[in-house]
Amino acid sequence: MLNELTNEIEKSRNPEKAKGYQRFFKTGKGEYGEGDVFLGLTMPQQRAIIKKYTNLSFLELQTLLNSKFHEYRMAALLILNNKYKKAKKDNLEKRKIYEFYMKNTRNINNWDLVDLSAPNIVGDFLIREGTDILKMLAKSDNLWERRIAIISTLQFIRKGKLGETLAISEMLLHDEHDLIHKAVGWALREVGKKNKNVLEIFLASRNKEMPRTMLRYSIEKFSPEERKKWMQK
Repeated sequence: MLNELTNEIEKSRNPEKAKGYQRFFKTGKGEYGEGDVFLGLTMPQQRAIIKKYTNLSFLELQTLLNSKFHEYRMAALLILNNKYKKAKKDNLEKRKIYEFYMKNTRNINNWDLVDLSAPNIVGDFLIREGTDILKMLAKSDNLWERRIAIISTLQFIRKGKLGETLAISEMLLHDEHDLIHKAVGWALREVGKKNKNVLEIFLASRNKEMPRTMLRYSIEKFSPEERKKWMQK
């Protein structure tokens, strides 16, 4: 089945789109996605392809995650998402998927890969297990593990649990990477959509030290007048 999947991906490759993705996902030397190689498939194409291969084994998924091709790794994560969703109340199966994911965090090495998978697998699993793992990831030297830490909390927000996002945001407040600034700002914006007062209390003592990008993302749903006030503080 693995060969059939990769053959379908190869048949759908688009060199022109691949060039655009290489630029968009910053794959040049010294950039955050250095070394990532794209084949040029769209997300609808990838979702359509993987539907027939959701029964791939963990060994086969590991082969995909080890690949230099972005779309192979994306296919593995799409399949993992589907496996996790299908597991429903099978907590043992969910744990297997979560643990497999956590062993592969360094292969989940671009922001779209993180954003597609972290809330659905890591976030959902840790709602019952606690956030100690997320706090460890937030301290990681690896950019993608830090992004997994904050993006995973989006699942907590969906369940009405806001404190976890605030705690991880606090830990990442002085992170140097723009991709973390954007991710924290995004998560804080989602907190504000659930409870604007909670977000404003968090921002009140931190807005002066927050990176401007992080602050701008977090207040995106405020009125123009409110955004101007917060940016000027």
